[in-house]
Amino acid sequence: MIFFRVTQNINIKTTDGTLVNYFKLRVPSNLENETVYITTYDDFKDIKNIFAKVDKEKYFAKTLNEETIRSISTFPIELGIPNINEIENRENQAYLEFLNIKPVDIFKQLKAIDKNEVKFAFIGGVGSSISDIISSCTALRILHKKLKEVYKNIKFDIFINASNNSFYTRDKQLYETQDFINNVFPLSLTSKKLCEYDYFFDNSFDIKIALNLPLNNVDKWLYKFGIDYKKIDENEKYNQLNISNYKVSDSLIKKIEEAKLKGKLLLFHPYSANINKSIPQAIAASFLKELLLKADDYIIISTLQIDSKIKEDNYIDLSKESKNLNDFIYIVSCMNKIITTDTSTYHISDAFMVPTIGLFTQNDFGLKSKYYKYLKVIYIKDKSKNLSKFIYENESLTFYKFESWKKIKIKQIIKLLDKF
Repeated sequence: MIFFRVTQNINIKTTDGTLVNYFKLRVPSNLENETVYITTYDDFKDIKNIFAKVDKEKYFAKTLNEETIRSISTFPIELGIPNINEIENRENQAYLEFLNIKPVDIFKQLKAIDKNEVKFAFIGGVGSSISDIISSCTALRILHKKLKEVYKNIKFDIFINASNNSFYTRDKQLYETQDFINNVFPLSLTSKKLCEYDYFFDNSFDIKIALNLPLNNVDKWLYKFGIDYKKIDENEKYNQLNISNYKVSDSLIKKIEEAKLKGKLLLFHPYSANINKSIPQAIAASFLKELLLKADDYIIISTLQIDSKIKEDNYIDLSKESKNLNDFIYIVSCMNKIITTDTSTYHISDAFMVPTIGLFTQNDFGLKSKYYKYLKVIYIKDKSKNLSKFIYENESLTFYKFESWKKIKIKQIIKLLDKF
């Protein structure tokens, strides 16, 4: 994490309208105050870019001596793998050496604290994508459970990147589905605020890069937190989402209830934000038509526009009703079965124990699906051949791009679904 001050007063608004206020350092000043700021490395870069766009001659974010601030008597104890002097490590090109991370034991880091409530701050979240956040919150939940064995009452507060995070509101809502998280705040926070906590975890660096080990998200974060992931029962490594506070439109609830009266609900989700993980559009439409013909026991549901020409009675297009992540999570929670590509859908379905077939195009599917007891994976190996000799990909010189997808048989997928 980065310790800094600003040269002029300025406010930055997050996507949910929250204002993060920055005030010029008051001198002379105790370093435990409201004008010394702390954030992640990435958020600090965003802050500097924003200041430069406003007025590069007037607004600056200047780093402060980390050792001096950490020496404040009320500064909280860092838990898990430490992240000390990050700015020097990054800017002096010592980052690779910095990432040579050794395991720690969190239980040896804890102290006897005589308080009714012990407070923990997390500087930075546990991922940037929906998939990462949902799966990594499993590690957070396990951490919370382990700490409850030591302290009777604990409080988890998460401080996430907000300065230029267009998904801040979405990310905040995801963390709020976790019952054990007390509150979610935007970065930066002041040294005075951090000193209100007993412990903190510094999640500033990218855990996927930092731990060059064949581990999935849950185990990587447990490693980071100082917990031996090998000693955690696999049955505890499940996803959890509490959507009881979600507001879902009456029209969506009504459509789902009407669909349930017709038969079992099967969500078909063929596309990912990553085109290489998606089913090609023409083949997705073909798969949908086959499902409508052969999956007799199901009403096929989609939240994506696949083929506007399809109007069968056993098909319901909810793309207009699925307006946001909340809506989509609710839809997934109502399904009997799911067929999806490698996207957030199967992470969500795990939280609701919905049997799911995952169509994966990347060979790391074993790690991703390791603890998902309600997921069966079909691996689609890329057999395309690119005859282009240039660095960029030339689609006209790529052959057999869809061959692997064409070999997938809907009958086999339905049989696999029925084995749950």
